[in-house]
Amino acid sequence: MDNEFRVVDNPSLHRYEARDADDNLMGFVDYRRTERAIVFRHAETLPEYQGRGVAGRIAGQSLDEARAAGLRVKPACPFYLDYLSKHPEYADLVEAR
Repeated sequence: MDNEFRVVDNPSLHRYEARDADDNLMGFVDYRRTERAIVFRHAETLPEYQGRGVAGRIAGQSLDEARAAGLRVKPACPFYLDYLSKHPEYADLVEAR
């Protein structure tokens, strides 16, 4: 697997993006952010990049950045719900429903 990609926050589009070395979009997660919380709404990996860990890298980095910013997390996306169930180290970020 080629790990040569980066995850960036694109606040103008309200999403985290994975981009390859040529700056091609590989995947993204849309979010809505308030002063206290971030809602992860929809995650998508472009078909040609599926199976490379793109969505997992986006999720991990976005959750790490939410923690650093002191934000609560509201997972509205099935991928994030599944990711959080497999990564209990982020459980303290999740806002109770």
